[in-house]
Amino acid sequence: MNRFEGQVAIVVGGARGIGKAIAERLFEEGADVTTFDLLENDFPKLQQGARSIKTLQVDITDEKGLNRAVKSVAEKEGRLDILVNSAAIVGPSSTKILDYSLADFKQVLDINLTGPFIVTKAVLPQMCSQQYGRILHLASIGGKEGNPGMVGYASSKSGLMGLIKGVGKEYADKGITVNGIAPAVIATPMNKDTAPAMLEYMTSKIPMGRLGTTDEVAALACWIVSKEASFNTGCIFDLSGGRATY
Repeated sequence: MNRFEGQVAIVVGGARGIGKAIAERLFEEGADVTTFDLLENDFPKLQQGARSIKTLQVDITDEKGLNRAVKSVAEKEGRLDILVNSAAIVGPSSTKILDYSLADFKQVLDINLTGPFIVTKAVLPQMCSQQYGRILHLASIGGKEGNPGMVGYASSKSGLMGLIKGVGKEYADKGITVNGIAPAVIATPMNKDTAPAMLEYMTSKIPMGRLGTTDEVAALACWIVSKEASFNTGCIFDLSGGRATY
């Protein structure tokens, strides 16, 4: 399939896990892809002829640096059609609020909520000038239902869903869609930061009895950011193996 041929995409958090899988699938379907991440060694390294996935070391919480990086992509490629943001940290897990430090809470919100706010603002001017764009953020089923012992993560993802819904409505008449995916627990390197008891608890709530895969997330993500998904904005798509109950 070449449904993204001629389109330009930025994937934030594209060095590993969900972001890497989405970046690779977008590239394989024809998009010119640039990945942003703090990590260097794990960036995807796909190439087709003269095309290759480009990589930039960028901090999603650094507004000036992020604005420069987005501007450089838009100016070099002449357009910007797709933003996918999967940058996130888990923060403390199996930790009740009385033991959860304010510093940890602020760090999780900074990366998981303030970062998406910054990058959304950064890409909107170019998308508005084109009267077309697709913005997708990776939220979490934990933001809908709450996971005990992960108050920072759950709060950040709940806030992210509010950002998605609000901005989606603001730009609904501009040819720009803003959506989110709320996965249950997905098998990614980030799970190494989750306490085993917490991981077991989250998996036990999934009726399919297994973790999701990054390929499953990428399949849904690439439909959401395609031209086919033209009447969906401000929407949170569940990807939960049956865990979602509403």
